[in-house]
Amino acid sequence: MSAVPAGNADKIRPRRTFIFAPGLNPDMFPKALASGTDIVCVELEDGVAPKDKDLARERALALFAEPQVDDGVERVVRINSVREQHGLADVVAVLATDTPPPVLMMPKVRTPDEVVWLDDLLTERGHDTQLQVIIETNQALEAAYEIAHCSDRINAMFFGGVDMAAELRCANAWEPLLYARSRVVHAAASAGLDVIDVPFLDLDDLDAMVTAARQAKELGFSGKGSIHPKQIPALNEVFTPSADEVARARRIIDTFEEADTGLVVIDGKLIEKPVLRDMYRILAIADRVS
Repeated sequence: MSAVPAGNADKIRPRRTFIFAPGLNPDMFPKALASGTDIVCVELEDGVAPKDKDLARERALALFAEPQVDDGVERVVRINSVREQHGLADVVAVLATDTPPPVLMMPKVRTPDEVVWLDDLLTERGHDTQLQVIIETNQALEAAYEIAHCSDRINAMFFGGVDMAAELRCANAWEPLLYARSRVVHAAASAGLDVIDVPFLDLDDLDAMVTAARQAKELGFSGKGSIHPKQIPALNEVFTPSADEVARARRIIDTFEEADTGLVVIDGKLIEKPVLRDMYRILAIADRVS
């Protein structure tokens, strides 16, 4: 049985689903961690009223004062836009603490400069915090490729469909946003980053959510957001490699290793070596969720 090459496995983790936990209510954090999601994002941005920003920030950062359990769930804090007062306050607070969140999510990004600026500040402080970037503005969509490559701290990109639809003056639906989604997938894939789709907002139509998730997966997304724990099992199932996908990945890897060449023929189909990267990824994710 082939394994993921040494050094690559630790860089690959399931990011099939994420859910927000309110920064203002830290009691919700453990419940979110136990929901079955791969990412829990503590919310300081849109879900917090301006009058509550300071208290939410204080409570959110307090969650990380003690070491976190290694339970496979990625902990993230979504700060406010660094172009705004509350975002600057968030950054100052993160730099002031000796126990920063492991990941910060950056909303409303417009240019790579914002990400580089935050990267530089974290480096100067000695924090190893990683970054996740939401592409939800026209400027960010135009610069998505450059943003994806601007910082080694970035581990994932998110597509913010609601804000993007407003920016593009189009309907928040699959076809009108297909170009934007494709551009974000292209940017993320070019840098080897995970890319996560916007949550499905209709809690009463799980079938439509699954359809949307499958469309996103086929386009190249690694996962999709959720707005309620009841959405998570179905989304995880969509983005978990199937037994057939895992078996095919192992077969392709084994065939390449035995052939020691740049291309092979399997079941009459020509397969070239660049496909191996995705096959190793399938195995790594399957191993972590099994």
